[in-house]
Amino acid sequence: MGLWLPSVVLLLCSAGFLALSSAAPANTSASFSFKENFDIMFAEDHFRTSPDGQIWYLYLDKKTGCGFQTRQRYRFGWFSMKLKLVGGDSAGVVTAYYMCSDLDAAPDRDELDFEFLGNRTGQPYTIQTNVYKSGIGGREMRHMLWFDPTQDFHTYSILWNTHRIVFYVDRVAIRVYKNNGKPNNFFPSGKPMYMFSSIWNADDWATRGGLEKTDWKKAPFVSSYKDFHADGCQWKDPFPACVSTTTEHWWDQYEAWSLTDSQQEDFSWVGRNLVIYDYCKDTERYPKLPEECLL
Repeated sequence: MGLWLPSVVLLLCSAGFLALSSAAPANTSASFSFKENFDIMFAEDHFRTSPDGQIWYLYLDKKTGCGFQTRQRYRFGWFSMKLKLVGGDSAGVVTAYYMCSDLDAAPDRDELDFEFLGNRTGQPYTIQTNVYKSGIGGREMRHMLWFDPTQDFHTYSILWNTHRIVFYVDRVAIRVYKNNGKPNNFFPSGKPMYMFSSIWNADDWATRGGLEKTDWKKAPFVSSYKDFHADGCQWKDPFPACVSTTTEHWWDQYEAWSLTDSQQEDFSWVGRNLVIYDYCKDTERYPKLPEECLL
């Protein structure tokens, strides 16, 4: 499957997990049942659950994919989901787990993306993250993973407060996106967001830039989900009190504004070894680097 970690790095990852656990107590997160908190976005016949209702499956075939969304919106907090990705030959298949301020692709939306880009059998999965502010994205980073995400469930999380957005994989920070503390055009903070997940076909770009096409003989492609947690500020019109910086919640306190030493060690290792693409280093695409790249 690609890159596997030596034992010393596994220890680093464990250290990062323990460090984050002290800042994000598990018992403060709320776990959600599907029926009570989610709606199917499209193609309900491509959605299944396990007999106990605890695992959710999205199917993609040549006809359509499928997706779901939370009924609630949130502004700031900690959001996580366990995913098991499509196994085998999944070229052209994209599994997305993301936050977005709109139910459709509105031109002025804010959005925080995890996208998992399918692969040919035996090749490593690529994970892409992106940040949109007022409809403008183009802030992609791509990473390899240090495990096979098709063999078991792994946890993918987003920490969002007024200071930074952090993308985590199994509680290891893979991307830190910082705010500059003043009005700007790059940090999404003003709009509450829904949580979404979907599976869809993007073989025009997803695998080797679109060179590898989806083999529909392998369909249906199935992604699996469980254990959604949200510990955040649930939006209530016109403006809930908890969205201001009150430091009443752990994700809004000083410890959540930066990485611990052990988390930084893990994050640095990821940066040296697993980053495939970083828009902040793409001077051909951005001769003048975006403002946030200089933070």
